[in-house]
Formats: sequence, C-alpha cells, structure tokens
Amino acid sequence: MAVSRNLIQKMPYGKMVSRWRLQGIITSSFSHMWCRSIVSDFSASISTPNTMEVLGKSYVLDDFSNTTKKIISKVGKNLHNQRHHPLWLIKERVKDHFYKQYIGRFGTPLFSVYDDFPPVVTVEQNFDSLLIPKDHPSRLKGDNYYINRFHMLRSHTSAHQWDLIHSGLDAFLVAGDVYRCDQIDKTHYPVFHQLEGVRLFSDHELFNNVRGGEGFCLFEQGLRTSQKQEIHTMEAVKLVEHSLKRTLTKLVAHLFGDELEIRWVDCYFPFTHPSFEMEINYQGKWLEVLGCGVMEQQLVNSAGAENKIGWAFGLGLERLAMILYGIPDIRLFWSKDERFLKQFEVPHIDQKIEFQPFSKCPPVINDISFWIPSEKYCENAFYEIIRTIGGDLIENVDLIDVYVHPK
Repeated sequence: MAVSRNLIQKMPYGKMVSRWRLQGIITSSFSHMWCRSIVSDFSASISTPNTMEVLGKSYVLDDFSNTTKKIISKVGKNLHNQRHHPLWLIKERVKDHFYKQYIGRFGTPLFSVYDDFPPVVTVEQNFDSLLIPKDHPSRLKGDNYYINRFHMLRSHTSAHQWDLIHSGLDAFLVAGDVYRCDQIDKTHYPVFHQLEGVRLFSDHELFNNVRGGEGFCLFEQGLRTSQKQEIHTMEAVKLVEHSLKRTLTKLVAHLFGDELEIRWVDCYFPFTHPSFEMEINYQGKWLEVLGCGVMEQQLVNSAGAENKIGWAFGLGLERLAMILYGIPDIRLFWSKDERFLKQFEVPHIDQKIEFQPFSKCPPVINDISFWIPSEKYCENAFYEIIRTIGGDLIENVDLIDVYVHPK
C-alpha cells in the first residue's frame, strides 16, 4: 500500500520540496510520530541533555554533538564477540588463519589480536594520528557521530593504529564496531564492524632472505611518485607491497577457496601510499572486499618506529559475511530472532553455511513530501530522524522527486 502525505500546507516561494519513499513495516502509530517529528530542524532532530553517558562515562555535549540515543543503544553490543554470531565466525576464521600461518621466533603467534577496545575515541585518534587533513571530507559532521568537539564514535578501527605502534607492537589485528552516518538500504547501516591489520619490518626482517639484501636500505631522500613515498627506497616498497598482497591473497583463499580470481585496483587513502583495493570475482561478479597499502612513514615515525616500514589493511566483517553466508540484508546481523541465530550455531568455525530466509512478509510502502531549508539540509541527518523513529523497521528510503518553486 502506498500513502502520500504532504506535511506542509503553505508553499513558501523559492523553497524546495522533496518527495521520499519509505519501504518497510510501518504502523499507524509510526506515521503519527513521523508527522509530529518531521517539522523539527534536521540539525536538532533529537532533544538531548547537556551530557551523554557512554559505557559508564559521562561526556559534555556541545555544538558538535550529533550522536543519537538510537546509535548509543548499539554501543557495547559487540556482535563480533558474541559466540556463534556470523560476525564472530568471520573474525575467528581470520584470527585462526593468522595464528596458524604467522609464527614468531618463540613459537607463539606473530600477530597479537585486540577485539575489545571501546568505540569512543578522540578526534585526534580518529583523524589527526592518521594524517587526515583538517578539511578532508571524511571529517564532516554529517558523515560521523560526534559526542562533542573532542570525542566521537570511531569511524574506523584505524583509530587505534598509532597507539598500538607507539606501545611497541609491530604486528597486530584490531577488530571492533565502527560508526558512520549513512544511507538506508540493505547494504548500509550506521554501525558495522571492521578488522584491521598492521605489520612493520626492520631492515633486517625485510632484506634478510633477499639475495644481495645486505646492500639494500629502507630509506632515502628521493621524490614521491605514484609507486612510492619520497622517503622509501624502491626495493623496500616493492618487498613490503609483495608481503602485503601475498598475505591478503592467502587470507581470502582461506576464506573463499584456492580457485578464487583476484585483482588489485590502485586507490587513495590518506594514511597509506601506494594504496590498493582488492576485488574478488565471486559468482561472476567483481566485489571489493578490502583496502590496504604501504603505511605513510610520517605516521610510523610519529608513533616512535622511525627505523621500520610497514603495511596496513582493513576489511569489513559484514561485507565478508554477506558474501560467504549469502546474507541479503546487513540489518539481519542485529536480529535476535532464533531463526537467524541458530543457523550459525555450528561445531566448527570453517563449516560451510548458506543462509536460509525465514520471513515472507511483503513490504509496506509510504510516500512522504516536505519542504527543506536548502541552506541547512543534510541528507544523513534526515536518515537519522528516520532511524530514531522507525528503527530497523524501515528497510529502504529513496528520493523519488524534487521540486523547486519557480518564484
């Protein structure tokens, strides 16, 4: 059933009206709540007190605060640590692979694993430590969940890179929940989970098994090109790149099978250069599964590892789980329905699982129109209003029409 509601009766000259289509399970009570809420300012969609408590700690709110109670309710759920959850299965498979494939000098795993860091970080940790410029679009308030001007919910697990390197670690994995304002559909959700990997090398570790390696060095005073940073030698970069791609190729082969077709695509990240994305040919489609690259030496140096060079990668656990298990909608990961959860109660983490749909209910479609203030309108803020009121009942939101009054 489709219902169209125009919430503003008068037509202000020079204003723009947008018409949106909401698809999901929408009740009459939701419609009434929506009508009362839509007229509020997008930037102040949720009334909050002067402080916010997250994981037992209180934070003072300010003009940067935009984290809603709906988002805060997800903090501490730690789906990636819930035994037999599909995200836990993926994390454990990756961890198990690294533990078995990479052994240190004393017979212990080379990579240490951290999967319980709280998601509240400083803006410096999330951006500055990773060399992300002050004017970079990834810092925008409309794309992140700021608790206040100085603290936020991390937008990537890379927020912990600097601290772990500074502590003296040179091989580690970090898994955790991350938060980004995003659109509403079956492949996007404001809370998802990442797994980060970092490996640093000294000159001895990198060149030890290379013929003629005693004549190589990690650093030089050269020029920055598309292939290397100005401070790295070409020999060092190519060996680090080879190690990175070999490590990740072995990982996805472990997850998807040895016959998997892989390709590498050059890309850009502020904290790595050169940078790459890995795509896999899965069931006839090329799918991007992770990003990686040679770490920016400025980041490594600032963390106290001036005599080392390294690589880093980051992958989305939901992305891998949706591909591996055939899960069609990212919101299912938050389901408490036993019909979903029991499908992943397997005796071994490597057991093959094919998700079986368990609901045949048709969607309910509603159309809604409203005037928008062009100077303040933020599309992601609109999505936050929808999530706050309708939660996960809303499956999809599409802009279907825009009208600008001619006068």
